[in-house]
Order: sequence, then C-alpha cells, then structure tokens
Amino acid sequence: MEKDIEKDMKNQIKSKIVNNNSNLQPGSPSNGNTQINTAKHSIFRSLPFKLFMAMALGTILGIVFEKNANNEIVKGALNVVVTVKYIVSQIINFCVPLIIIGFIAPSITKMGKNASKLLMVALGIAYVSSIGAAFFATGSGYIILPHLSINPEVEGLKKLPEVVFKLNIPQIMPVMSALFFSVMIGLAATWTKAETTIKLLDEFQKIVLELVKKIVIPILPILIGVTFLGLSYEGTITKQLPIFIVIILIVMLGHYLWLFLLYSIAGLYSQKNPFNIIRNYVPAYLTAVGTMSSAATLSVALDCAKKSEPTLRDDMVDFGIPLFANVHLCGSVMTETFFVMAVSKMLYGSFPTVTNMVLFCVLLGVFAIGAPGVPGGTVMASLGLITGVLGFNETGTALMLTIFALQDSFGTACNVTGDGALTLILTGYAKRKGIKEAKNNPKDILETA
Repeated sequence: MEKDIEKDMKNQIKSKIVNNNSNLQPGSPSNGNTQINTAKHSIFRSLPFKLFMAMALGTILGIVFEKNANNEIVKGALNVVVTVKYIVSQIINFCVPLIIIGFIAPSITKMGKNASKLLMVALGIAYVSSIGAAFFATGSGYIILPHLSINPEVEGLKKLPEVVFKLNIPQIMPVMSALFFSVMIGLAATWTKAETTIKLLDEFQKIVLELVKKIVIPILPILIGVTFLGLSYEGTITKQLPIFIVIILIVMLGHYLWLFLLYSIAGLYSQKNPFNIIRNYVPAYLTAVGTMSSAATLSVALDCAKKSEPTLRDDMVDFGIPLFANVHLCGSVMTETFFVMAVSKMLYGSFPTVTNMVLFCVLLGVFAIGAPGVPGGTVMASLGLITGVLGFNETGTALMLTIFALQDSFGTACNVTGDGALTLILTGYAKRKGIKEAKNNPKDILETA
C-alpha cells in the first residue's frame, strides 16, 4: 500500500510538471507571436476575466434597471433575473456535498497512516500554516473591520421581486454530513487497505472535478452576473464599492506579513538565512500572479527553489515543492477568512460568532488540502462551510466567489512563495533528525525518513 501511495505521488508530480511546461510554453520556442497570442487568448477565456465581465455587465444593467424601475419591461426582466439566480444557486448547492466527498475522502486515503513520517511532517506544517493564516485573518477582521464604514443598512435601497418559479434541487445529504462521511470513509479505507474503495474514491474525484469544470464553473458567471445586477439594482454595490477596494488591499498586506512570519520561523528553525530563498522567488511570485494556479507555476517554483541551494537541500526541494503546491494554501485561506467576515457584515449586519469562526478556520485547513486544482479551488471546496457553518445564502456565496476570484492571483502567489519557507523547515527537520540526503529521487526520501 505504501508503495502504491509513493508511486501515485510520483506520477502526480510528473504529470503536473509536464502539464505546467506545456501551459507555460504553448508555442514553439522560435514562435514568439504564437506564445503572445495564446497568452492573450487564455486571459480572455480565464475564469477571473469571465467573472469580472459578468460583474461589470451585471452592475451596469442593475444601474440601468434602477433608473427605469417603473418600466414594465424592466419589471419582467427582474422576475427573470431572480428566477435564474434561484435555479443556478440550487444547482451549485446540490454539487457542494459531491465536491466535499470527491476531494476530502480521496485526499485522506492518499495521505493516511501508511504515509512516511516526513510526508506527515510536511502535511502537518502545511496545515498549521493554513489554519494559522486563517486565525490571523480572523483576529485582524475583528480588529480592523469594525473601523471600516461597512453599513448594511444603506438608505434608499430598492427591493427585488419575489422568485416567480422555484425549481428545488435538494442536496443528497447535508453539508456537515458530507464532511463527516468523507473523513470516516477516507480513514476506514486507509486503515483496512481497501484498494477497491480507494480506487473508487479516486475515480469519483475525477468525476466530481469534471462536474466542477464543465457545470459549476461555466454557470458561475451567470450567477455572478445576476447577483451583481440585483445588488446594483438595490444599491448595495454602487454605494459600497470603495470598501471592496480597501478590503482587498488589507488582505494583500496580510499576505506579506504572513510570508515574513513564515520565513522568519523557517530561518530560526533551520538556522539558515531565508533571504537566500526570497530573493530567488520573484519569478515564481510573478508567474503565480499571472497564472493564478500553483500547479501551473510548479516548474518555475522548482527552478527558483533549486537556485536557493544549498540553503534548501536538493532532495527536500524535489519532495517538498510539488507536495506543497497541492496542500499549502495559506494565502487563499487567509483571503477567504477575511472576506467571509467582511461579506457577513456587509450583507447580514454582523460578524460571525467567535465559535463559528474557530470551527470555520479549523475545517477550512482540511478543505484546503483537498481543494480542486481550478481557479478559486479553495473557496469552491469550502462552499459547504460558508453555507453550513456561517449560514450564508446564495447572495453571500456569489459575492464571496466574485471578490475571491478577483484577487485570486495574489492569494496564489502567497501560497507559492510560502512553499519555499516550508521547504526550508523540512530542510531543517531533515538535518536535526539526521536524514541523509537522497539524490534526485523522491521515493528514496520517503524510505529514509
């Protein structure tokens, strides 16, 4: 079983590197125009661009509708808008338990008790970094957000019409039941070495990922568009736009503070200069900003980490960077945590309770490890927490998806850059535990740990 896990890890690492190289080099090396055209084409097809256009179009139409609120055509269009929003929300909510099961359970089976000690250490520090970032964002939210002029009771707001046609699509199970089932089935399959179940969960993960890619993501712009149309018609967005900009800037500052803390801890633990890594990580940071994907940045991150040797051990780079690209999402977790507090105050008039935020942060770290490799994967995988633990409705969910996607590139850049700090911690751990350096073979690293 352990050999199967190690083989699966190596295959995933190889496939991500190959895919990343093909994404970063879409044309032949001698054809610069092809690369530029492909890059432009990919930008216009990217999810953040589509969400931004949907948000802009919805906001503009909402303003137009608000100016002509008494027009019968506008009233009919608003009835269509609220109905479409309701149906699309039902489809996305139905998929939430499937996403939870499809990504949490297989992640547990691949990283269960049969994983090596070094792998468990790597997963442990990735989880601690993620929930640490979440608690940092929570504390900052309780301190900073009350001083911002976030007022849910904005004067002069209009009211949307009631939903005319309701197509109810109940979830197959409640969100928390899906989470508990995922943990139980993942652990039990690992303990009993149930290879058939493990393979079945792996296949189910692929099925769910296709559902996310071909159903959930394509209809997201529709949900975002009609949501912002409604918010713009009511007046919520147009009167609170400056707050969104301020919140995004605060989150970006939080990213840099967290990276400073991570590298400081890593330097103290490993007794090596972390600046030797930071100065080489600029290309990886900029690539992550452009691609908005840790997987697509993997080859650049590996190259940057290799340049940081001997501060980073070569075998720890080969092992840690590809692993952390999938399980370490401190920037995305910090962003989502701060945003849920801001959105809660903006739409519902109050912050989530401390108890709910603590539960949200602890579970969000688990969800981040199993997040799908798509833009906004962290918030997509944790939709169940946003609705189940924090009680967000479809409007709050849509708003979260939008503002998260608009700054997803900087959250991803924080994730990728933070991977270097965690790899430095692994280097220090290997030195303290007397783990001999393995030459260019991740499997040897697992066997010697």
